[in-house]
Amino acid sequence: MESSDEFSRKTKDVSLQELRDRLAEFARVRGWEQYHSPRNLLLALVGEVGELSEIFQWKGEVARGLPNWTAADKTHLEEELSDVLLYLVQLADVCGLDLGQAALSKIIKNAQKYPVVNQTISTTFN
Repeated sequence: MESSDEFSRKTKDVSLQELRDRLAEFARVRGWEQYHSPRNLLLALVGEVGELSEIFQWKGEVARGLPNWTAADKTHLEEELSDVLLYLVQLADVCGLDLGQAALSKIIKNAQKYPVVNQTISTTFN
């Protein structure tokens, strides 16, 4: 297993496959695989989504790019988003699903369900 320094390095593009493999190894060497049932991972994921929601709970609408957030607030958000992503990747893995392919298929399905129509996009809310 790689050192924690190697995990913390900035990487431009990380694949879902790499995350899946690293998570599986992380759990394997700690003997945690026995606890990673779909149900347990889903419940952990829901808990993490709750923690993510808490960050936004009293902020009202937030501008794109989070211009008024402190570096510490952004770091906290990164951590909670990462927790959600990692549990989602693990859940898909233990269910034997290809999350990346499923996401691409869903984008295609949504494009068919919601085709582009010629319309003017309003920059104000009604």
